[in-house]
Amino acid sequence: MGWIGLWVVLLGAALWPTEGWRRLEGTREENTTATAPQDVFACGFVSVFPVDHGAPRHHVSCRTRACPRGRRCLPDKETGRAHCVCQDRCRPTFVPVCGSDGRFYENHCEVYRTSCLQKRKIYVLHSRDCFFKGDTCTMADYNKLKMLLLNMHAKNLSSEAAAQEKRMDQKRNLVDTMFTYLDVDHDGRVDSEELAQISTKGRLEDRPLECSMQDLLRYDDYNNDGLLTLQELYTAFQVVQLTLPEDKRVSISTVTVGLSTVLSCAIQGTLRPPIMWKRNGIVLNFLDLDDINDFGDDGSLYITKVTTIHMGNYSCHAYGYEELFQIHVLQVNVPPVILVYPETQAQEPGVAASLHCYADGIPNPTIVWLKNGMDLQPRLSKQLSLIANGSELHIRSVRYEDTGAYTCIARNDVGVDEDISSLFVEDSARKTRLSVGHMFYIFSDDGITILQPSECETRRRIKRADRIMASYEEVCPKGEGDSLPRCTWATAVNVRDKYIYAAQPLQNRLLVVDTQAQKVVQVVETDPVPVKLHYDKSHDQVWVLSWGDHDKTYPTLQVVSQASVGEEHRVVRTQFQRVDDFFIPPTNLIITHVRFGFIFLKSETAVHKIDLETFHRLKTISLKNYSCVPTGMAYTHLSGYYFIQCLGRNSTSFPPQLIIDGVTDSVIGPNRDIIGTPYVSPDGRHVATPDYSRGTLRIQTITFRGELRPTHEFGLDLNISDLIFQPSFTESNQYSIVATSRSGTELLLANLSTGRRKVLKTLKEPIPPESWSWSRANRLVVSSGPFGQYLVTPAAESLFVLNGKQSIPHCEVSDIKKGNTVVWVGEV
Repeated sequence: MGWIGLWVVLLGAALWPTEGWRRLEGTREENTTATAPQDVFACGFVSVFPVDHGAPRHHVSCRTRACPRGRRCLPDKETGRAHCVCQDRCRPTFVPVCGSDGRFYENHCEVYRTSCLQKRKIYVLHSRDCFFKGDTCTMADYNKLKMLLLNMHAKNLSSEAAAQEKRMDQKRNLVDTMFTYLDVDHDGRVDSEELAQISTKGRLEDRPLECSMQDLLRYDDYNNDGLLTLQELYTAFQVVQLTLPEDKRVSISTVTVGLSTVLSCAIQGTLRPPIMWKRNGIVLNFLDLDDINDFGDDGSLYITKVTTIHMGNYSCHAYGYEELFQIHVLQVNVPPVILVYPETQAQEPGVAASLHCYADGIPNPTIVWLKNGMDLQPRLSKQLSLIANGSELHIRSVRYEDTGAYTCIARNDVGVDEDISSLFVEDSARKTRLSVGHMFYIFSDDGITILQPSECETRRRIKRADRIMASYEEVCPKGEGDSLPRCTWATAVNVRDKYIYAAQPLQNRLLVVDTQAQKVVQVVETDPVPVKLHYDKSHDQVWVLSWGDHDKTYPTLQVVSQASVGEEHRVVRTQFQRVDDFFIPPTNLIITHVRFGFIFLKSETAVHKIDLETFHRLKTISLKNYSCVPTGMAYTHLSGYYFIQCLGRNSTSFPPQLIIDGVTDSVIGPNRDIIGTPYVSPDGRHVATPDYSRGTLRIQTITFRGELRPTHEFGLDLNISDLIFQPSFTESNQYSIVATSRSGTELLLANLSTGRRKVLKTLKEPIPPESWSWSRANRLVVSSGPFGQYLVTPAAESLFVLNGKQSIPHCEVSDIKKGNTVVWVGEV
């Protein structure tokens, strides 16, 4: 038959019904008495019967009533009076036609029925062009229609209700309201007729839209049953339905250091957006991190080679729905690492002896002792006792039979470690020679004093006029206009108990002291006025900050490489200029390697992260949003927090400390309202800040889950010069704080486990602050290592040795003046 013949049939079928429509359209329904043409029955809309002339005109029944196309006659239930209503359905015949509304219809009946339902004139279009016109409702137009529908129903919500609802629930509430509005017969489904009624009711046909309500069926009737359900409407309007079980809102995970872990997000639901992860409020998904670098298809967070910096809180949420989130608390467990002291000792019979075992790990390890492989626990008595949770084994009066190998064993949930401390009990004739270690080196006006603290005995003096072995220069040469040699020291560092590097700012050099020979063996020339040294044990480097002159005009940062190697040492100048200060995190038993350091540039609101091996700048962390010029820094490996001391831009204001997350290198925000210099304990578990704005010493604790909590607040009556953490002698893994006064004779001792404090007030006046220009610490306090009970702090004309175990002065050494550069040397 061909396409031409088909179009003749189709167009012929489209022509004949229109006259009847026009004729009936022009007739008033109340006065219709003519018999409808036969073509009316083709659509099966109405039944036409002869007019009953005997019936009253005011009570016309369906026997005498004819209705236009698309309608049928329906008698009123109460009065019986006939009226015309829209046709329920059409016969399923396929005679395709196009309506004047641009839509394609299966037959004429559907055209007129739709016209009736929508209460607007729709007629058959007598052109085959409409069959090739295509759909004018694009996806963009359809989205406009949906937005219009949402806006229409949003007006029905009160502003108060909208404010109380969460954003995700608001949209679902809108769609629920819309579905109730569309579902006229409340059967839980929306059909074409209901959509047509709503279109008319909402006067959508009067709006310049390319799409109609019927397009909801076209685009979002996913099962093609001609009906819309609430679930299909949720999908159409992208209503995300997320769920998070109440018992999974907080998830606690524990992983052993060095392993990998996966954090899975428990948020589920239809149309769930991508999962976003945050740490301390910083989105992780868009950061290029070495250790957090894979986000699986299921939204899980992968952390490789977990370290203690990874502990803390992580949160997951669906993108755009931050109100619903799950918290993952990550605890990182660390097997025990121990250090015994002394490794070996010889004692005479009848004296007391102590063996120490310091153990660190997460959770805190428990300690037991063996003697020659046998458990010591049953033998404990007044003669043999354990102190500080087993970290000290004390023998009251040694006997020959106490000679042996004492093994300290530390255990926790994830591992065990052990080491041996040997004790030899022998008479004085066979007693081993005293070691050259376990000494304080005090650098003062007169030279270098090597002090044995327990006996307050000066073991050796290196005088200012003594000659240096390599160069034969004097230890302290005369300056211009000086009648006598004068020793001026700024700072000194211990290099693996083999060497001490001491800065002489007026001579623009470092002196290297050999601790075995107890002599100055080398001079290392530096840039002018070296004032700060730091030994980086990870890379065996001594970092040197020089001011250039006393006004800090040309500051530079230099490095001595292979500082512990017995060879000729020299400095290498780094590329960094205008350096105001630098910070390199310390190591401890758990953290034995440090990769990065930080530098502060003059008057700049930023810290710069550097690679300690290559000396290259890696990134800049801006502090501009907090108006913070960094002046000090401290670090804890628990959660990887950096604490930044701030100075305001005008040099007179003091903003609160800032915290930087070491995982993301992002500023988390202020550390509460704490102002001042932060100090962190060697194990990273305590942060102490002298807060002069409040007159308090504020203590915070970092838990094994990475939480930063306030624990103590001590009244502060002194302007602190220096502060250190002294290991507790009564409890393992605890500390006391020892702090000196900048202008007075006081010394503060505060126990962090009990909260008790004590102030010593008899230590004489310190070096005047104006006479010590190299740092704020015009009165140092230095301890004798993790096992030593002695501390040293200088006065202006003497030096005090303190007994930290008893919290009392031990002795005063009167012939040491301005000895404010002190180094402890342990095993040599």
